[in-house]
Amino acid sequence: MFPIYDIKDLQYSGTEDNFYANTISNHFRMHAKRIKLPHGHTFYVSIFATKGTGTHKIDFTTYDFKPGYIFILFPGQVHNWEISEDAEGYIFAHTREFFDLNFTYEKVDNFPFFSSIHNQPLVEIEKVDMKEVETRYEEILEEYGGNGLMRFQKIASLINVLYIELSRFYIPDTLRAKQNLGNLCKIRELERLIDKNFKTIKSPNKYAEMMCLSNKHLNRMCKATLNKTTTELITDRIMLEAKRMLAHSKHNASEIADELGYSENAYFFRLFKKKTGKTPMEFSKELLKNSEYLSFSGSRPSKQVDSMQNFGVSVPVLYK
Repeated sequence: MFPIYDIKDLQYSGTEDNFYANTISNHFRMHAKRIKLPHGHTFYVSIFATKGTGTHKIDFTTYDFKPGYIFILFPGQVHNWEISEDAEGYIFAHTREFFDLNFTYEKVDNFPFFSSIHNQPLVEIEKVDMKEVETRYEEILEEYGGNGLMRFQKIASLINVLYIELSRFYIPDTLRAKQNLGNLCKIRELERLIDKNFKTIKSPNKYAEMMCLSNKHLNRMCKATLNKTTTELITDRIMLEAKRMLAHSKHNASEIADELGYSENAYFFRLFKKKTGKTPMEFSKELLKNSEYLSFSGSRPSKQVDSMQNFGVSVPVLYK
């Protein structure tokens, strides 16, 4: 399977082991070989492009890398990126604890781009707003490279302000009134439960019980927030894991069906075809056209697991 990196695999400036910041050019210079290959991680990452071109693949979706694009990823997402030699911008990474422990009420899950794995991991910034946003990233990087009193508390506060501003870009004014913070938190809780249990628990009723909700109420929240049913969220997570295993493991389709808790291969194959439009074999053949997506090389990462269910949450990557 793909390598999974812990934030301790990053090279640091200072003693804080839950935070990292750099320019994109320096970061890519240090980690280019690993960045270009699919990988996962246990922490949150923000990547802001200010110059250059390229591509950024996140869980089988390819995005352009270009000025004004901000990629915000959370633990569990698999990605790799290739950028031009003249690419510039900023990158920072932090653990859940780094953010949540610095605030009494603010939690990283409260921000819309982190509230669900189904939300787009991209914030597009208009040219007129570029300088203001870039200043925020510059402040974070400058504070990280300094030695000021309580600098990591200040960094956490700067990130909080940045995330608030990015949330305003992420959710248009016309949609803000429809956002329900309570629902978003419950959906994130559901997705964490699914992440941990999707191989063995596929019943929406069971997840509702685990959350002390009725199945009807949970389903209504899912529809209102993501326009998906609880069953669809469970199936989507299973299909994502199936695609990851087809792309990054040596298991055949029957072995994957068994690994994902399906005793009848035929049922799993039909479900896969219904959700993806392809059979597992057709999906694998399509991936072979892009062979770099199927393997990785280099030194062994600090962690390597065969599924993302080991994480309590569902998010990019950096390394040493």
